[in-house]
Amino acid sequence: MKTRDNAIQGSATQVVILGGGPAGLTAAYELSNLGIECVVLERDAVVGGLARTVEHKGFRFDIGGHRFYTKVSLVQQMWREILGDDFLTRKRLSRIYYKSRFFQYPLEPFDAIRGLGALESFRCGLSFVRSRLFPTLPERDFETWVSNRFGRRLFETFFKSYTEKVWGMDCRKIGAEWAAQRIQGLSPWSILRDAIFPSANKKVKTLIKEFQYPRLGPGMLWSRMREIVERRGVPVVLNAPVESVQWRAGKIVSVQAGGKTYRGAEFISSIPIRELIEKLDPVAPALLAAADNFHYRDFILVALMVRGQNLFPDNWIYLHDPAITAGRVQNYGNWSPEMTPSPDMTCLGVEYFCNMPDELWKKPDEDLIALAKREMAQLGLVREQDVVDGAVVRMPKAYPVYDYGYKDGLAEMRKFLAEVPNLQLVGRNGMHRYNNQDHSMLTAILAARNVAGARFDLWDLSLDEDYLEAGPQISNEELAAMERNQPLVPKAV
Repeated sequence: MKTRDNAIQGSATQVVILGGGPAGLTAAYELSNLGIECVVLERDAVVGGLARTVEHKGFRFDIGGHRFYTKVSLVQQMWREILGDDFLTRKRLSRIYYKSRFFQYPLEPFDAIRGLGALESFRCGLSFVRSRLFPTLPERDFETWVSNRFGRRLFETFFKSYTEKVWGMDCRKIGAEWAAQRIQGLSPWSILRDAIFPSANKKVKTLIKEFQYPRLGPGMLWSRMREIVERRGVPVVLNAPVESVQWRAGKIVSVQAGGKTYRGAEFISSIPIRELIEKLDPVAPALLAAADNFHYRDFILVALMVRGQNLFPDNWIYLHDPAITAGRVQNYGNWSPEMTPSPDMTCLGVEYFCNMPDELWKKPDEDLIALAKREMAQLGLVREQDVVDGAVVRMPKAYPVYDYGYKDGLAEMRKFLAEVPNLQLVGRNGMHRYNNQDHSMLTAILAARNVAGARFDLWDLSLDEDYLEAGPQISNEELAAMERNQPLVPKAV
């Protein structure tokens, strides 16, 4: 590995990486492949960020569910290289709960008709025909866009409540362009075709029937990646929250984290943009004003340990019923049997979406566990007396929000980056982009290659045709396919 100085406090290392989540660790992995010295600074006691796997008394659970699916062969190769036989292929099964009924998801026409009943199905059919004959114009918001294509009754059944739970926004205040991209390729016709010809819709991402998953959860990948880079001589410093980022005109100079100073030639940041701005020393006045343009949706996971096996067959269930506060429930044993210590026990992850000022966020753990037990019993998924334990994980800044000012904030941030070329931003919070793991990893790989001399634009991914020796290649077709498969955040109207 090429080194300039020892990676210790007070001396300069080649690259200082802020954050030990998927993007930060991938950057370290690629830099170590290229023989470039680096150090990773992580605020928590574990790596993985939102993609970590939490262990509680032998039970393992995700912070949400993390399917592994990508169109980029380089990322797929990296997953397999690190996990080997521990990388499982799993069948996807998920349902929607609405008004005391369960519906298959992706929606299946005959199942939906059975669940809705003949009369309500007839009303939904009339609503659909009416929407096609007399669409509401203009289509400026999510509610109008979906209602015009599925009918208002189906919109209210299968789209409205869950969307508003996740994002905390009225569907009439969410931009139509988010619906057009988020639900791309999905229509009543594609659902019907999928029911009659199952192979016809394999390219519609909403209808994907299987995915890959590490044997011990996604944290297995990041823990193993940490071990690999540390064996290569890369320090991964835990419990090292960024306290300040020293800079002067033209460059970042050093980072103060966990009471120590780390000087570097290059810096890669995956921490939230707002946090990065607030840590700059001296203050960057234009950026400080822009910091208020970055907002986030926060997340609470309540894990319930329940007596019994195979309580329900789904990997996860979307909870569309407005009578239930939770937005989704995960059944971790159906992601991998080894997520639970005993086949006679089940671990469920009950997910709540909120903002930190909300009363829900402030509730004591025991109240959140009681709420999750009560709601799961209300759904008929568990009996309260069978819940033997619970654990709560709060994840701030889980979802970057695309609201009124975020574009202005990003524009100011990119102006600053143009003035300090030794700083690159990667990953979900680093770039304020609601993305999948593969996108976070790819931005980190390309950032590492930029350190080695490439000229990738991480904000507009495309191939650097003049730099072909940096490592395994990526095609423009793969980049375009990956971009099409990224999730999107609703934009305010």
